[in-house]
Amino acid sequence: MTPQRVCVLGATGSIGENTLDVIARHPERLSVYALSAFSRIERLAQLAWDARAEVVVVPDDSARQRFAQAWPPGRKSPEVRVGAHALEQTAADANVTTVMAAIVGAAGLPAAMAAARAGKRVLLANKEALVAAGSLFMAAVREHGAQLLPIDSEHNAIFQCLPQTGREQAPVAPEKGVRRLLLTASGGPFRTTALDQLSAVTPDQACAHPNWRMGRKISVDSATMLNKGLEVIEAHWLFAMPVERIHVVIHPQSMVHSMVEYEDGSILAQLGQPDMRTPIAVGLGFPDRIESGVGLLSLASLGRLDFEEPDLHRFPCLRLAFEALAAGQAACIALNAANEVAVAHFLGEEIRFTQIAHVIEGCLNKLARQATPHLASLDDVLALDAQTRLVAREFCLVQ
Repeated sequence: MTPQRVCVLGATGSIGENTLDVIARHPERLSVYALSAFSRIERLAQLAWDARAEVVVVPDDSARQRFAQAWPPGRKSPEVRVGAHALEQTAADANVTTVMAAIVGAAGLPAAMAAARAGKRVLLANKEALVAAGSLFMAAVREHGAQLLPIDSEHNAIFQCLPQTGREQAPVAPEKGVRRLLLTASGGPFRTTALDQLSAVTPDQACAHPNWRMGRKISVDSATMLNKGLEVIEAHWLFAMPVERIHVVIHPQSMVHSMVEYEDGSILAQLGQPDMRTPIAVGLGFPDRIESGVGLLSLASLGRLDFEEPDLHRFPCLRLAFEALAAGQAACIALNAANEVAVAHFLGEEIRFTQIAHVIEGCLNKLARQATPHLASLDDVLALDAQTRLVAREFCLVQ
């Protein structure tokens, strides 16, 4: 077996570090070729040293200098590449077989697209590749023969519950015999909080997820359930599933990661610990199952598994995501961009938690009053993303 040579985009984030943990367990089949980071450059140096990376990618010359200062003296340094273009080049590098696309936000979209166009095995943890550019990205996967393996725990669960053949290929129609996709959601930290108290919650409270350890931005998205809305959009593209056949169900224990319902009434569910090393190992090992470092799940200790319908009054961002998907790709781009701006302002304590949805809805309403933009290229997508961010900042100032 020829070892996979992995490029980890976003190596210092939680997905990136968990990916490196799984890779280190399988030196006979997995090795690290390249790592990237944006701000945690000293941590990047440590990870590159531990993984024996041959290449690192940093955002600018200042970061290059920081990397050089952090690198152990007297030891051979990896090649240091600089800038966004270098990120795309590295994702498409002929020495790379597998790309973990784990950069958060629209910044990760060009490199993920470059990996798809280079025909790589793409382990997709970047939501924007599908939310903002689903049609373009899936077309690139099909045209260039890339393998696409979803890493989000919910999509990875659906992937595992679908029929076993050809799952890594980009589908053009729903899998035969599948009735519905059921995406589970924990409900976040405010599932039972009184509605009149939500406007006063703090960033730290919003980031205190009951089940998962995640970055602050995605933790806020989980608290608003905008994250689940983005996953609905992703599921539409990943599995060629119409929006009316994708459902969300609250599952506070986060042990059932998602389900597939078949026409005969069968429902297949994937269960596991709330540990991202499981879906990462599925992606790295596919079609084999490899050890991930995740411990045994004691079903008896769970006692019960609860499910409930999401309250769209409590979680208006989830409603907005369904509406954006029904409206089309431009609305999905605006949804995501407006949310990123609103969450940043909330984390900076410039707007209240409940105003995140107001900013998103304002941007979507403004877009709906305009002519639908033509989205024929990645540049078109990024232009609308940038335009929406400007509008969202204006809304944040008047909240």
